[in-house]
Amino acid sequence: MSKDETPVVNTLLITVMAVSCGLSVANLYYSQPLLADIQRDFGVSVREAGLIPMLTQVGYATGMLFFVPLGDMVEGRALITTMLAAVACALLAAAVSPSFAWLAAASLLVGLTTIVPQLIFPFAARLAGEEARGRVVGTVMSGLLLGILLARTLGGFVGARAGWRGMYWMAAGAMAVLALALRGLLPVSRPRFGGSYLRLMFSLVALAREHTTLREASFTGAMLFGSFSAFWTTLVFLLGQPPYYYGSRAAGLFGLAGAAGALGATAAGRLSHLREPRTMLSFAVGVAALSFAVMWSLWDHLFGLVVGVLLLDLGVQGGHVSNQIRVYALSKEAHGRLNTVYMVSFFVGGAAGSSLGTLGWSLWRWNGVCLTGLIMLLLALATMRLGRREAPRGLTSGC
Repeated sequence: MSKDETPVVNTLLITVMAVSCGLSVANLYYSQPLLADIQRDFGVSVREAGLIPMLTQVGYATGMLFFVPLGDMVEGRALITTMLAAVACALLAAAVSPSFAWLAAASLLVGLTTIVPQLIFPFAARLAGEEARGRVVGTVMSGLLLGILLARTLGGFVGARAGWRGMYWMAAGAMAVLALALRGLLPVSRPRFGGSYLRLMFSLVALAREHTTLREASFTGAMLFGSFSAFWTTLVFLLGQPPYYYGSRAAGLFGLAGAAGALGATAAGRLSHLREPRTMLSFAVGVAALSFAVMWSLWDHLFGLVVGVLLLDLGVQGGHVSNQIRVYALSKEAHGRLNTVYMVSFFVGGAAGSSLGTLGWSLWRWNGVCLTGLIMLLLALATMRLGRREAPRGLTSGC
């Protein structure tokens, strides 16, 4: 985006970007409170039902790897609206699924095309400039995280009234409307990379090799989101058994409790100017680990689960924003590609967490889920302890 085309960063534009991220990323999570309904509809096992969120996240990671780097190479607004149209088609395919295999394939395509948030984030970071980057990234991240959390609430609510297919129909319509809205609201961008697509993709490897901070942030982010996914993928099964006997609607309502933790994203963005980034990240991982300890010991008390959800979402969101700010500070010319390396790792971790969480549930029920989350978070802490420390800095300096 050239200087003469760069619009003033105002509240309206930041809000539009935050809402867009929230609405589009929600496609990845509608299925989680609906898994029990999908399981009954197709007559599959719990582990088979767990393939739906796992494949969605695998598709998302794949889409980020192959499509998000294009944000540095082609006009951004056209790329965003094209991907929104594509995800609308994938959601329609899921809504009309005649078999579980069809739904699994459609879920993979939903994830593959739901990459709009990862196109908007580098765009917002460039638009904000160095001084305002923490505030803008934190605000846009809050929109994305609210979308992640409230998607479960909406999914459970709509699923209880219109069935799981109704949720997919509604999501497809929302993406079509969003594509039209963003076509008129987003400014035109200009490519920042002049080479070929093959060279663009090879540069991802070069960036990962060059920056220790990028590798560390990618692994810790993967473990944070893996623990998050292990919890949310299996919560509906815990709530469906004694002493709760709740359905998909109640499972979705837990997203409201977690939504309060989205405020941690904005706070983390602002505090990044004042604290060492790895200190903020260590604190966030510790809070997420505490959440699993609470939910492990108080799983049969509704209060314990609510407190655990608040702590988990606060820890994961705060850690994610701290990581992204560190990554964006590495090179202002490669925001799209840096974001690709980090977010591909992030959602590969999420896919692994979904799979391992359902495996843990199948083997040891809720104990297995909490053990899975704690192990992933301990691995994140161990990686940080072994890595080099960063000097305290603001966003204006590199790593």
